[in-house]
Amino acid sequence: MVDLKSDRSNKWDQFFVELQSKGRYTFTFKELRNRFKSSEKTLLQGLYRYKTKRQIAQIRKGFYVIIPPSYSNQGMLPPYLFIDDLMKSLNKPYYVALLSAAALYGAAHQQPMEYFVIAETPAPRSINNKKLKVSFFSKNSWEQDDIVQKTTDAGYLNVSSPELTALDLVAYVDKIGMNRTVTILQELAQEMKTTTLHRTAKRYINTPVIQRLGYLFDKVLGEEKLSDSLLKILNNRNLSPILLSTQKEKQGELDETWKVIKNIKIESDL
Repeated sequence: MVDLKSDRSNKWDQFFVELQSKGRYTFTFKELRNRFKSSEKTLLQGLYRYKTKRQIAQIRKGFYVIIPPSYSNQGMLPPYLFIDDLMKSLNKPYYVALLSAAALYGAAHQQPMEYFVIAETPAPRSINNKKLKVSFFSKNSWEQDDIVQKTTDAGYLNVSSPELTALDLVAYVDKIGMNRTVTILQELAQEMKTTTLHRTAKRYINTPVIQRLGYLFDKVLGEEKLSDSLLKILNNRNLSPILLSTQKEKQGELDETWKVIKNIKIESDL
């Protein structure tokens, strides 16, 4: 007598092996249904069986990752191996950003536990559980010239350029923390080009972010060439005095060059 359950498992195993042979670690429920033509109940039972064996994990409804033996202890795949497939399944333009992008340029200092992705508005819901934390931020648009494609074992990954990463870090400084941001900028500056920063910042509509980044490069990090490229942009914009940290009260000395009120003491972690 044929063991139908065993036969079904062999077909699922074969399906997972085929995907991995193509460099894929992900699949959707729709793909599974098209492959096996089984009822939804049967498919869900099969998924549950593989999840309990820690061979697959659900990232969000209808989207799953295959967990090779090398990641079985973690019970989860690193986000860089599935983010591109996930965003394609959601039909969402995206790029890996902030600390996660900085880490890819060797400017993480400490490997972030949280994975940061900027997606076209409206952004997907962030993922936060025991095994995985992916924070999504929304942006209406960005220039493709500011995005770098990084190669991974699973294909490609859209990543913000070092210059766009720096601007975004300052834009989301309340989320990351000023001291941590300055530490990353200190390392990231080695990967940046003044002409590229000028071009990227010129397209960046958030003027206060450019003011703060210029101030940090100039007054804190001593990166005069980078700060000068930003000052050239600000000379053509109407500037209002802004707080260095929006989380602190309005107090401190006004820097006349950048029109930034220093209301926080900065200490790099390096």
